Amino acid sequence: MKVIITPSKATGAVKAPPSKSMAHRLLICAGMCEVESIIHGISESEDVSATLDCLSAMGAKYQRIEDGETIKIRGVDFTKAAPSEALNCRESGSTVRFFIPPALLSGNTVMFRGSETLMKRPMDVYKKLCDDGGMLFIQDGNSIVAKGKLTSGNYTVVGNISSQFISGLLFALPMCEGDSTISIIPPIESRSYIELTLSALATFGVKAEWKDDHTLFVGGSQRYKECEAVVEGDYSNAAFLDALNILGGDVKTEGLFENSIQGDSVYPRYFEMIAKGSPSIHIGDCPDLGPIMFALSAAKFGGIFSGTRRLKIKESDRASVMAEELRKFGVSVTVNDDSVVIYPSEFRKPTEPLFGHNDHRIVMSLAVLLTITGGEIEGAEAVTKSFPDFFEKISSLGIGVEKIDT
Repeated sequence: MKVIITPSKATGAVKAPPSKSMAHRLLICAGMCEVESIIHGISESEDVSATLDCLSAMGAKYQRIEDGETIKIRGVDFTKAAPSEALNCRESGSTVRFFIPPALLSGNTVMFRGSETLMKRPMDVYKKLCDDGGMLFIQDGNSIVAKGKLTSGNYTVVGNISSQFISGLLFALPMCEGDSTISIIPPIESRSYIELTLSALATFGVKAEWKDDHTLFVGGSQRYKECEAVVEGDYSNAAFLDALNILGGDVKTEGLFENSIQGDSVYPRYFEMIAKGSPSIHIGDCPDLGPIMFALSAAKFGGIFSGTRRLKIKESDRASVMAEELRKFGVSVTVNDDSVVIYPSEFRKPTEPLFGHNDHRIVMSLAVLLTITGGEIEGAEAVTKSFPDFFEKISSLGIGVEKIDT
C-alpha cells in the first residue's frame, strides 16, 4: 500500500491504542491459566494476533466479545501441552521470545514459524539455555524447534540484550517444581519491560521479585489464577501522535495511565529536549522510540542518540534505514555501532518516494515528517503490525491522507 500525505496541521483529541507490550503479557498469563479470564483492550494488530494464534495452537480457547477489544480466554496447562501444529509468530519478536520457555515446560516438541526476518533474529540466549540443560533447540532460518523439559534452577542472562528473553523465563519458571533465580549481568537495558512482566504476573497471582538489583527470585510450583484485567494505553504508539505537537500541531492524546511503568512513558521529556535544542539522549531503555526521535530531531535541531545497538535487530535495521530515508529530506546522519548523530540540516520536501522497509515504526515516523512537507510512503501497510488504524487516527486530526492499494 502507498500513502500520500499532504502538508497539514493536526488538531483535536485522539485515544491512544492499547499497549501492545502489556497485551502480550496479559494474554500469555491468561493463556497459562486453566480457568476463564477476561482481558479488555486487545487490539487487532498483527503482533497481538500472533500471540493469540500461538495460544490457540497450545490449546487455549478464546473469543472476542462486546466491543471487539475484549477477549474471553480459557487457558491450558502448559506442562502438558502438545501442540499438533507450528506456532505462527508472524513477525512478532515478542511473541516468539515470550513463548519459547513456556513451550519447554511440557517436554514435548514445539515448532515456531514466522517471517524470514523473524526466524533469523538472534536466539543465542535460548540456544545456550537448551544446550546447557540437555534440551533441543534448532534454528535453521525458516523455523525454530524446541523440546524441553525446562526445570527450575539458577539462570544467568546478559542484561544488554532484549529483556524479552528474561520475560520468557519469568512466564515459565513459576510453573516448575522448585525455586529459581535469574541473574542478570549488568548493565540491564529495558528494565522497565521486566517490570511490566512482573506486574502482569502479579495480576494473575504469580509472584516473582527482585532479590537484589541484578537478581530475580521466582518461587516454584505456582499456578496462574483467573482474573479480569484492562490493557492500558500504549505510550510507544502514542508517541507518534504526540510528535505532531512538536511539529506545530495541537493534539491531546487520551487513555494513557499517568503513573505507567512503561519504559516509553519517558517520551514527553525527550520530546521537550528535542524541541528546545540538539540533545544527547541515551535510548537503551526505550529503543522503540528511536525512529520517531530521529525524525523529530531531523525536523528540528539535530541530536545525538546513544544506546542504539539493538536497533539493528528489530523489524529492520532501524538506525540505518532511518538514515537512508532522512537523507531524502536533506538531513545528514551518521550511524555508529552504538550511537546515531542527526546533524542540523536544511529540512526539505523529498523529491522521491519514501520506503517503509516493512517496519511499522519507520512508516509512522516518516508519516509524521510528511505532515510538514507532503510526500508519499511505499510499503505503508506495515502499520498493521502494531497500529492498524494509525492513518485513520491522524486523518481524524485533520492530516490529509490518501491510501492507494498497490
